Amino acid sequence: MIVMAAGATPAQVQEVVRRAQQLGLTPEVSHGRERTVVGLVGHETEPDLEKLSTLEGVERVVRVLHDHPLVSREFHPDDRVIRFGPGLELGGPSVLLMAGPCAVEGRGQLEAAAGAISELGVRVLRGGAFKPRTSPYSFQGLGEPGLLLLREVADRFHMAVITEVLAPEDVPLVAEHADILQIGARNMQNYRLLQACGEVDRPILLKRGLAATVDELLQAAEYVLAGGNQRVALCERGLRGFEPSVRFSLDITSIPVLKRLTSLPVVVDPSHAAGRAQYVPAIGLAAVAAGADGLLVEVHPDPSSALSDGAQSLDPTAFAAMVAQVVKVAAAVGRVAA
Repeated sequence: MIVMAAGATPAQVQEVVRRAQQLGLTPEVSHGRERTVVGLVGHETEPDLEKLSTLEGVERVVRVLHDHPLVSREFHPDDRVIRFGPGLELGGPSVLLMAGPCAVEGRGQLEAAAGAISELGVRVLRGGAFKPRTSPYSFQGLGEPGLLLLREVADRFHMAVITEVLAPEDVPLVAEHADILQIGARNMQNYRLLQACGEVDRPILLKRGLAATVDELLQAAEYVLAGGNQRVALCERGLRGFEPSVRFSLDITSIPVLKRLTSLPVVVDPSHAAGRAQYVPAIGLAAVAAGADGLLVEVHPDPSSALSDGAQSLDPTAFAAMVAQVVKVAAAVGRVAA
C-alpha cells in the first residue's frame, strides 16, 4: 500500500496510479478522512516499490502481509457505505432491511409480498429467479422471466432488487435488471463467478460458505475487489453444525470479527440460519445488536404454499412484528432501521 501525505494533491495521486500501472500493477485508490491510500495488486519488486516511494506526495510504502489487502482496514480504514438504487445505502448509521420470497413463483405471490413489506418501509425486494437447489428435482426458479417480473414488481412499488446470480455468463443479464447481485453460499469459492462480479457496476452481496472460515470469506471478497468492484458487502448466514434444532448455526461472533478486520458492510440472513420461521426474529435482533448493517429476511404471503423454503419464511404479519422489534433494538444501539 502507498500511503499519501496529508497534503497530497489529486494530481500527485494520479501520478502514483499512472506509474503503478506502468509497472504492471493494479492500483485501487481509497480516500480516508485523513489520508489517501493507493492499494497495489500484482507482483511488485523491491525496485518497483523504491521507485514509487520517491514520487511527490508519497509519505510511505507499506507491505501488506495478509492475503486480503483490499478488504482490510489497512487499505480502507473507514467503514464503507454502499450507495445504490433510489437513494439507498448499505452501511453507515442505518440498518438496511431487505425482504421478500425465497423464490419468485409468479406475479400474484410477488406482488403480495412486495406490497406487504413496502407498507412497512422496506425498500429492497429480495427474490430468487435462478435457484441453486440441493436436489435436482426441487423448484429451480423461473429463470429470466422471473428476473424480469422481479424488476417489474419492484419498480411498481419503488423498490430496489437483490437477487442471486449463479454463473459467470449470467452476470450481465442479472446486472441489467438487479440493483444488488447476490453470490450464494454454495458459490462463495466459485472464482470465475467472483471475477465476473468484479467487472460489473453493481454492488455484490457475498454470502459465507456453509463451512468457510472468516479468512476464506475475506479472500473470496478480495477476488471481487481485485477485479475493480469496490462495492462489496459480506453476509453471514450460518455454518453447518451438528445441532438439528436449526438449519445452520449462526456465527454471531463473526459480525464483530468482520467489522474489525474489514471496512465492508456486514449483512445477516437469519432465515437460512434458523430454517424455522419462529426463530428468525430472535436471530435477526441478535444480529442487529451485534453490529450488523443489514438483514436479509424471507417473507412469503402464504409460507405453507411456498415452492422454496416455506418453513423458514415469515408471513407478512410475523414480519411486521419483527420489524417493530428491529426498530427498537437498532435505536438501543444508536442506529436506525431503514
